Amino acid sequence: MAKAKTAKAAYRCSECGWQTSKWVGRCGECQTWGTVTEAASATPARVVSAGPVSSPARPIGQVDVRSAQTRSTGLDELDRVLGGGIVPGAVLLLAGEPGIGKSTLLLEVAALASTASGGSGGPAGSEGSPSGNVLYVTGEESAEQVRLRADRVGAITDRLYLAAETELSAILGHIESVDPGLLVVDSIQTIGTSEADGAPGGVTQVREVAANLIRVAKERGMTVVLVGHVTKEGSIAGPRLLEHLVDVVLYFEGDRHSRLRMIRAMKNRYGPTDELGCFDLSEVGIVGLPDPSGLFLTRREEAVPGTCVTVTLEGRRPLVAEVQSLVAKSHLPAPRRATSGLDTSRVAMVLAVLAQRCKISMHEQDVYVSTVGGVRLAETSVDLALGLAVAGSTVEQALSTSLIALGEVGLAGEVRIVPGVQRRLAEAARLGFKYAVIPRGSLELADGPLKRADPQLSSYEGMKVMEVDSLQQALQVAFTAP
Repeated sequence: MAKAKTAKAAYRCSECGWQTSKWVGRCGECQTWGTVTEAASATPARVVSAGPVSSPARPIGQVDVRSAQTRSTGLDELDRVLGGGIVPGAVLLLAGEPGIGKSTLLLEVAALASTASGGSGGPAGSEGSPSGNVLYVTGEESAEQVRLRADRVGAITDRLYLAAETELSAILGHIESVDPGLLVVDSIQTIGTSEADGAPGGVTQVREVAANLIRVAKERGMTVVLVGHVTKEGSIAGPRLLEHLVDVVLYFEGDRHSRLRMIRAMKNRYGPTDELGCFDLSEVGIVGLPDPSGLFLTRREEAVPGTCVTVTLEGRRPLVAEVQSLVAKSHLPAPRRATSGLDTSRVAMVLAVLAQRCKISMHEQDVYVSTVGGVRLAETSVDLALGLAVAGSTVEQALSTSLIALGEVGLAGEVRIVPGVQRRLAEAARLGFKYAVIPRGSLELADGPLKRADPQLSSYEGMKVMEVDSLQQALQVAFTAP
């Protein structure tokens, strides 16, 4: 006999709590197979009576914010992304691909924080200031392995404590004995607790461990940094609730074949989310790069066909980068189109505009386009530099080494205005560039010193600025520049 179902019957995922009106084999939230089961009928909400409060409500103007002031991590590039530094009681989540350098970065941060903090390491609650001790908990490596890395990067201090644990209760015991002002957990997916079901790294375990560590951080005014794994799609492994609970979500990224590493803030309750931190990964550790533009340029005395320099904005930070192109005779029925560091669809669009609007035929040519230094340029302002580089390689004509180009190219061949022209030109002028090809009208829309009283004036900080309406006009003025 078929099982009778009520109208209120529903199905729920036993891992993340996702609900659906019909049974499915895979959870639509956590993507786990075989965890969706029929839930009991909805029960009426229970009435909760008023209880004791932890602290009385106060007017917002009387709340003391001195205990929430930022403290420097010792790495200027990381402080830039965090909005000034770390905040006592804040919980940070740092995610990145395996081997990208997360553990090395946090070990250096822990060492710097332990040497920069003053005090005797007394109770964290005294005068609202956190302890100067730092606790580094490793669940993926042994203590001896972390010590070897610390010797290599010079992260040996008296206030930096190391513990190899995978049980939450043991970590809480270390917190009681060490009384740290900064706790680093590497990683959250390796820590488990007997109070929750499932294996360490599962949705239920990650949620329970994170909730307890967040509770302890808020109670003690202790900063907690959690290392998170990522899936093959690039998202943080585990429940999405983890990203909602923490205060800051950072992504550590970079090309494995390049020394450049970058940190982006995807969520930040204490600062901006449009800043970028650049680091150099070497044998002696990770060093901040306050001026990374030099990594993305090729220093040469003579101009070479097929190269063009542009200025891209990573958040609010301008970076000067070089686009290189090589157009060669193809011996294949379908010519090759190879890209590295650029969006393949944008490259195909610019090539089509060059062929249709500028009459530069490449249907029998192989086209190779790349960036210098392993940087990835996803911004549309790179279109104009890409078009000039490909055109220069096709006609074997070189652009001036003192010229930059920025602008978005449309399907009609027009060159559109891009945001942040003032910051881009200021960065190019600082590095010694003398000529700039930009969309027409960019100077009038810019604020500050770029706003001109004389519409015929086309210069900025010693740079000659050439405004263009179309890609075809840009080709004419760019290749005639000295």
